Amino acid sequence: MSPVHIYAAGVPDNVLIPPLYDIFWAAVCVAIIALVFWKVLPKIYTVLDERAEKIEGGLKHAQNVQAEADELRAELRQRLDDARKDAARIREEASEEGRQIVANARKEAQVEVDRMHELAKRQIEAERQAAQISLRTDVGMLATELAGKIVGESLNDQALQSRVIDRFLDDLEQPSPAAVKES
Repeated sequence: MSPVHIYAAGVPDNVLIPPLYDIFWAAVCVAIIALVFWKVLPKIYTVLDERAEKIEGGLKHAQNVQAEADELRAELRQRLDDARKDAARIREEASEEGRQIVANARKEAQVEVDRMHELAKRQIEAERQAAQISLRTDVGMLATELAGKIVGESLNDQALQSRVIDRFLDDLEQPSPAAVKES
């Protein structure tokens, strides 16, 4: 046999048409695949649709939560700003109150100092007058004794003693002509 003839014997008459058993089994496979797709594909689409709905719902929920978080953040910032303004106002009021308290304390202290100064002046004046009276009495007694010794008589008359003492003290209080010339 020639090699060309052997090759021709294994080749069917029409190369484009497959054998009948290949067509049958291919049709069975296509039918099974079509049946699987016809039964399973709607379920796959349902699962995919459910997933898409869940994802969209999750996105909407996330957007809502984000919007709420943004609102809360804005509200908290506003509250924080308000709290800072209130704190600044309270600090300013406290500072002003402190200044007023210090000013009032200074006024009260000045009033107390003035009162104490006036009281000290009065006390000094009273002590000066008491000292002057005591001095007048002591000087008068000494002057009377001295005048009695000089004159050689005792001055027992109270009116006379009083006039002598007053005249003597008046002479002491008036500046001497030499002191007036010096000033």
